[in-house]
Amino acid sequence: MDAFPYSKILVAGADACEFLQAQLSNDVRLLEERPELLAAWCNPKGRVICIMRVRRSDAGYLLLLPAELAESVLKRLTLFRFRSKVTFEHAQASPQDLGIAGATDDWLLDNLKAGRPEVWQAQSEQFTPHMLNLDLLGAISFSKGCYPGQEIVARTHYRGATKRRTHRFRAARPVSPGDKVSDGERDVGEVLNAIGTDLLAVIPSETADKALSVAGAGLEHIPLEYA
Repeated sequence: MDAFPYSKILVAGADACEFLQAQLSNDVRLLEERPELLAAWCNPKGRVICIMRVRRSDAGYLLLLPAELAESVLKRLTLFRFRSKVTFEHAQASPQDLGIAGATDDWLLDNLKAGRPEVWQAQSEQFTPHMLNLDLLGAISFSKGCYPGQEIVARTHYRGATKRRTHRFRAARPVSPGDKVSDGERDVGEVLNAIGTDLLAVIPSETADKALSVAGAGLEHIPLEYA
């Protein structure tokens, strides 16, 4: 991997915590007792624009997210600033910012195998947090208050209406994000993330143990530890 694929946005100012609390799916106040939290930023329809890793810094809060989404996320965040006393600073992230000690490719593969999804530009605003298992990964607070898409996310959660989830598979040959998952008769989902023959796919959970394939390549379902 030639260039490190993540950026960081520093959110600073007197209202930084309050501002992020009103935008992200997780409770930013939890950073008082932990070094990092996972959160989604959603559109009003409850679709995930991006997944962020949020950390405290001496100057404010660091949002770590895919570099290819950072510019558009920064512009859209600015639209929500209104009269809040908050500033934004965008920079290239480093592996150290994400706590990566080894190769980035190995870190990404470890995340995939653990069922931690990545939302890149092609997947932005395509899936709800529940489809990405973000509720199971502790990336959603259901008690902290409003944020964009919160009503839809909460309704899905309390009605137990999550039929499509992210599942891990191993394919008979390499596949690509966006490839369709078929049950032999019709497409039932699509590949979310893929590295070689390892992949995460968003599909109806009831089909996970059926005979599925991607472009003719058979899939082996590998249950996730947290699911």
